[in-house]
Amino acid sequence: MKIKGDTVIVTAERSEIIDFLRDSNNIIHLLPKDKISDYTSSNEMCAFKVQGGVIISLHQDGVEGQDVLYMKSGEKSPFPFRLSIVMNTVTEGTEGYIQFDGEVNTFLKLMVERPLTSLFNFMSEKLKEQFSS
Repeated sequence: MKIKGDTVIVTAERSEIIDFLRDSNNIIHLLPKDKISDYTSSNEMCAFKVQGGVIISLHQDGVEGQDVLYMKSGEKSPFPFRLSIVMNTVTEGTEGYIQFDGEVNTFLKLMVERPLTSLFNFMSEKLKEQFSS
């Protein structure tokens, strides 16, 4: 299953955004605080419980130049997936979006597609807010 979140414009350089996101301790600033609990993190990974009791763990999985930052699911996640945070320089700053690629069966897809799309759009907006002054 593939999901592409909304594209947003962040008023910061790509390198600044990548530096922020490469420290997994910062991911908490992008999550809906009323829908997560038990957040733990280090520089390379983070884990949290979402409403419904599902635990999601994310691990840094490299970068592709200054254009893409990758994160992959950890052992506690309910299914394997990879997140790509894609960024391009534009006149106003950096344009970017989150792309999800997960191994999800048809039944689970019906349950998770809408909430995941909402989550990625929320995270993109929070990243935009993080760098607005």
